[in-house]
Amino acid sequence: MRRVLKIGALGLTALLVLMAIGLAVWEPLLAETPAPPPMHNYASVIARDTFGVPHIFGKTDADVAYGVAYAHAEDDFSTLQEAVAMSRGRLGAMTGADGAKVDYALHLLGARETVDRDYAKQPADVRALLDGYASGLNRYAERHPGEVRLSRLFPVDGRDIATGFVLRTPFFFGLDQVLGALSGDTPLPKESAGPTPDSPDPAAIPAGAQSAGDGNQNGSNAFIVAPSRSADGFTRLVSNSHQPWRGPVTWYELVVHSGQGWNFAGATFPGVPFPVLGHNETLGWTNTVNRPDLTDVYKLVLDAAGTQYRFDGKWLPLQRTRVWLHVKFGPFVLPIPKMVYRAVQGPVIINKSGAFAMRYAGADQVRMIEEYYRLTRARDFAEWQKALAIQGVSATNFLYGDAKGNIAYFYNASFPNRKPGFDYSTVLPGDTSRDLMAGTVPWARVPRNVNPASGFLINANNTPYQAAGAGSEINPGDYSPLLGIETDTTNRGTRAIELMGANPSISRADLERIKFDTGVSKLSWAAKWYADLAAVDAKGDRALVDAKALMAKWDWNFDGRNPADALAAILLRAGQKWHYRRAPRLDPREELGKAAAYLTTHFGRIDPPLGTVLRLRQGKVDLPLDGAPDVLRAASTWDEAPDGRLVVNHGDSFVMFVEWDKGGRVSSRSIQPYGAATTRPDSPHYADQAPLFVAHKFKPVRFAPASLRGNVERVYRP
Repeated sequence: MRRVLKIGALGLTALLVLMAIGLAVWEPLLAETPAPPPMHNYASVIARDTFGVPHIFGKTDADVAYGVAYAHAEDDFSTLQEAVAMSRGRLGAMTGADGAKVDYALHLLGARETVDRDYAKQPADVRALLDGYASGLNRYAERHPGEVRLSRLFPVDGRDIATGFVLRTPFFFGLDQVLGALSGDTPLPKESAGPTPDSPDPAAIPAGAQSAGDGNQNGSNAFIVAPSRSADGFTRLVSNSHQPWRGPVTWYELVVHSGQGWNFAGATFPGVPFPVLGHNETLGWTNTVNRPDLTDVYKLVLDAAGTQYRFDGKWLPLQRTRVWLHVKFGPFVLPIPKMVYRAVQGPVIINKSGAFAMRYAGADQVRMIEEYYRLTRARDFAEWQKALAIQGVSATNFLYGDAKGNIAYFYNASFPNRKPGFDYSTVLPGDTSRDLMAGTVPWARVPRNVNPASGFLINANNTPYQAAGAGSEINPGDYSPLLGIETDTTNRGTRAIELMGANPSISRADLERIKFDTGVSKLSWAAKWYADLAAVDAKGDRALVDAKALMAKWDWNFDGRNPADALAAILLRAGQKWHYRRAPRLDPREELGKAAAYLTTHFGRIDPPLGTVLRLRQGKVDLPLDGAPDVLRAASTWDEAPDGRLVVNHGDSFVMFVEWDKGGRVSSRSIQPYGAATTRPDSPHYADQAPLFVAHKFKPVRFAPASLRGNVERVYRP
């Protein structure tokens, strides 16, 4: 008997070992790998400037796209692989549970099916661009097999790259938050801040007004100055998009030159074969996140079996598809079954509260790829607007300037058509077509502010009704409330209007000071939050008494010179947690106590210098920072390091200053927090831009090929 038990135990052990091996190796064996793009000899050349920024040259645009992929892989192949795994539904196998949530979204939104249906319909030059980019990734993977993180992830094809666009684009206007709320059966995110802006109309800011001081979350700043407002008659554009400093939506700087006339300097994201903001010879633009209400949620009425839903008096079959999510747990990858559903309105999520269908902007189309590409090739304002009118980019502000002195702000969004009489900011009845309307609002009705009399435009994730200063704003009454245009303001937006409006002749130096301003406007939401903190009843609590006394001496500026800066920065971050998210206001007494306790615990005092607390860290580089959340010198979010330092991970990221002189000649400068090779610790460009970044300085963008002479680190064919 003992021998039998021993044999049985050995057999069970062997079975468990075989199961473990199977769980460790099954996923790539079942993964579908597409055929690579057709063989092509891509004629690409990469020239790395002295900061490691790639300048990619090619005979054709597709040649350039091949080089873009290869150069980016040299600097950050790890993140690029996540972008590919995401488009294949294999991110969970690479990164675990968080990645599996993205894989679920891929299936739920039908991103792959959309591409399979429409890819062949894309213009030939767009498909050639995508195939060229995919081929560049394949070439790098072939040459560096030891860096590949997931077996059978390569080769990729143009459809993989296109799928990434379809999946990620709606996340920029917050669809992921709706998905998360419905999946978790929690309240939906608030779609509106109310009927009127939550900060004063620009007319309430008197000419020459200054706030005290000398001077998501997602966020960005954009500034444009027309010749009529600039001190020297130049047109100036500042691109200051705020993105995470690491990960799948981190900016990557590049310059492209094609023998077909495609010349552009700017930045892109992992998995994108061209710059998505920056400038060419004659025009440029930048983007900031906008937050119109672009998602409509409908509650369905299901039958008892849950297989049909009622619509206009009829019972329709609820489309059901079983998918398998591949979820990494340690060395194992587990197959997790999940059902995805779809109704006439769109994707459906079923939770304990019921079944909810979603209709969202830009669904089931791939036009955003062509649109961004055409924008980079536009030569004048008319061509650029024609590209923007494709309406493939479902949401994001565009702020534009050009060599002829035109400036413009487009509150770009693919607004869903909606019917009067329904409140689309709430959950709608899903059993009727009376509240459902197909199509997108025509391009001509998209809000815009073109060549305002003020001669300047700004956006800092604030309402489009505050962009150009008193007397030059667009009229809210000109746009239907059914568009769901945001009325939110930010301190950055109010402060920018304040500073730009106070200066009738804005020089280059003035614009730099405004961009790096660290002040808080006393007309902003933040001022109201600080007033609440000042009104806290300390009730004899010594820590609160001391914190209030310190804040009373604060100069409303995060330049690092005031002993209250660190405390004020932590408190502003607390305010952002409720303000930007349109959430209930936090308790000011509790937040004041928490902020004081944090500083006391880690620094032994509540007044350490801001630069001691707020840090830029990358490898061995450890530098002090100024700024704070929701100031123009943005340090939006941070990690709390074991030593108590607040290590910034989001905020000012890729910053570009572009200007066209009176003769229409373009020049530009740029900077990033780390460097060109953000995931390559052994590279000299892992953090070489950091000292310039913390000092508010820039490096030249060597846009003209001739300017590379004497400033090239390496030239090679990928």
